[in-house]
Amino acid sequence: MKKILIILIVIMVLFAGWKLASPLFIDNAVDEELPEEFANFVLPTEEEFNSMSEEEKEEMEIKMVEVFSDQETIVDEKMDEMNSPKLVVSGQFADADNFHKGSGLAKVLTQNNLALLRFEDFEVTNGPDLHVLLSKNSNPSDSDDLGEYIDLGKLKGNVGNQNYEIPEGVDISDYSSVVIYCKPFHVVFSVADLN
Repeated sequence: MKKILIILIVIMVLFAGWKLASPLFIDNAVDEELPEEFANFVLPTEEEFNSMSEEEKEEMEIKMVEVFSDQETIVDEKMDEMNSPKLVVSGQFADADNFHKGSGLAKVLTQNNLALLRFEDFEVTNGPDLHVLLSKNSNPSDSDDLGEYIDLGKLKGNVGNQNYEIPEGVDISDYSSVVIYCKPFHVVFSVADLN
């Protein structure tokens, strides 16, 4: 009887250990397109344009000609007419420490009364119950540094492009960073400071 009890306890411990540790070894990839209401052409910032390869710059110039060629107005007026989404702020994800690593771009886009947080070329160390937070503090390194924040929900995947709706009425200028946060263990996995 003792052997059966010991075997059951070992199985339960192994199962619990696997549930907690397996996200660290298994990637959950996501590849979301921009929602339809945000899918219009978005001009890159000067910094983004300058960081593009020559081939990407040529493609962007061709796209700009296609979008704006039949108009006599300047680009900003045309963008307003098209109701194109606007890039409000962006930031690069960085490693929280030697074990919790993150990379990719976080962008906040707005259109009309809608606001969207978008991750592009995103990758972070996987973990249990990761959430996406907008924090009022810049570059929080642990749960004590988070300060006031909004939880945008569970991370959809630790790899890939993804979108998170920002609730109506949130003034994005009040928030300084996007944080990937493990709720059960109160650990910051990655941070993107927004500029």
